[in-house]
Parts: sequence; C-alpha cells; structure tokens
Amino acid sequence: MTIIPNLRDYRFWLLAAALLSLSVVFFRPQTSAQVSLYRLVFIVDITRSMNTEDYQLDKQPIGRLQFVKQALRQALLKLPCGSQVGLGVFTERRSTLLFEPIEVCSGFAEIDAALAALDWRMAWAADSRIASGLLSTLEMLRDKDQTLVFFSDGQEAPPNPRYKPDLSAVKDKVKGVIVGVGGEQLAPIPKFDAKGQRQGFYKPEDVPHRSSFGESDLNPEKIQGYDARNAPFGSEAASGDEHMSRLHESYLRQLAAESGLRYRRLTDADSLDQALQQADFAKPGKQNVDTGWRYAGLALLLLAAVYFR
Repeated sequence: MTIIPNLRDYRFWLLAAALLSLSVVFFRPQTSAQVSLYRLVFIVDITRSMNTEDYQLDKQPIGRLQFVKQALRQALLKLPCGSQVGLGVFTERRSTLLFEPIEVCSGFAEIDAALAALDWRMAWAADSRIASGLLSTLEMLRDKDQTLVFFSDGQEAPPNPRYKPDLSAVKDKVKGVIVGVGGEQLAPIPKFDAKGQRQGFYKPEDVPHRSSFGESDLNPEKIQGYDARNAPFGSEAASGDEHMSRLHESYLRQLAAESGLRYRRLTDADSLDQALQQADFAKPGKQNVDTGWRYAGLALLLLAAVYFR
C-alpha cells in the first residue's frame, strides 16, 4: 500500500523544512568574519628562581614556571584561529627560539606539548643576565613582524652596573610586553639535584651575594682586602638574601622603558589575557566561522512546531 502525504497538512511542510535544514548542516556551511589576529612569540625565563613556589593553583603552592605554563595554555584557548604563536626560552645571557610562530588551532597539540615540556633543566648555563638576554631577544626579533611576550621574575646573578648592556639601539624596534612573574615577598628557592630530585632550599652559602665579574666600580680605598689583580672586589665575604627570591618589578619596569616594551604583572590567567590581547598587538584578519549551528537550531524549532502548535 502506497502512503500519499497530505500536502495540506502543515506538519508535512514543517518536517520537510526540518529535513532540508538538517541536510544543509552536513555541507558544513561557513561564513567569513572580521577578527583581530595575533602573531606572538613567548620567551620564558627558565632559570632556577622560576621554581620558587609563590603562586597557588587549586589552593596548592605552585612554582612560577609551572604557573606560567598553565596561564599560557589557557591563553591559547582564547586566541582566535588564524593567530600564530612561537615559543622560546631564556637563560644565561641569551634567548633561544624553540619554534617559529605556528597557527594556534591547527597546531594546538604541538604548542601545548611544547609548553608542557618546558623545564628548568633545559637551561644550558646558569649565571643569568636578564638585560643581556632581553637584548639578544630583541635583536633576534628585530626584523620580524612578531610581538614579544617575555616572562621573567627579574632575578639574576648579582649584576655589575659597569657592564650593564645598552638597549638604546633596539628601543622601539620590537613591540611587545615584559610580564613580571612572582610575588612581592621573599620566598625560598627550591634546590634540585642533577636528576631533578628536590633537595630542600638554597642556603646563603650556596649562591653569590655580589658581583665578582670584571672590574669593581667601587672606590678601592673603601674595599677591605682590595687587590687590583686578585681581589678587585675585596676579600671580605659578602652576605645578603640572594638565596631567596621575589619579583624584581622595578628592574623589569626599567628594562621595559629602556627597550620600548610594555610591562604587565602576571597575577592570574585574566591578567595574561589583558597583557596579550592589546589593540596595537593585533592585526585585522578574516576567519571562517561555522554557521551549521544556525540550521541545526532551525531544524529543532521546526520539529518542535510539529508537535506544539
């Protein structure tokens, strides 16, 4: 027996329209939309002070480097498709780029895996000099259309002001932001062995408390035990709190001003979003937006109308 549909029944037309709307979904309809796109390069300080645990996650203490990684992974999810992200690390006196910027949506798994793998043991040397590392980073990105996001707590080996690098040659050559990491109060720095096993915290005798590099900029007459060749900084043992760590915010602000970068402090994931998605960091672009949900929603309404007048 052949069933002939009642073409006068409105429900037939509603079902037919619902079927048509659902069939459109399978063709994955898209439309273009204007969006703000970003081309960012993250350079992360991986020196040992970045292991200091002065952040909290789920009410548990967490190290600065781990917190940066968590914040970056959340920030990736909020960047529009079409944006690009590169990743590098800083230690000693220079930065190294791990990979050039790649598209955040198609390359999300690779970027996420690289962030998860960041570790202080990737450092090739200690005795960090942040100003020198920032200078090398700016020189590396100088001729590239990329936005620098430089993460650091500002703590370095006690510097000698006599040898402070001049950033004037690269000032305003690269746009970007220095992100200050860490708390305002001094906190102990965890100590690890070569295998990554925790061995308590650094003690005063474990670290230098003053610079012993190059020539002293002090008056020799006021340096106890001064010897021009063998003890230009004197023979008296130095003491201090270099075995502890805090955010050196004034120093990072100074470096930002000297290099033409902005400065933001990392307090939570929202503060990082504000640091990254700034108007002058973005460029207009087009993004394909899936509009299939509209047709699926219309089909649902049509089906509902079949049973509810």
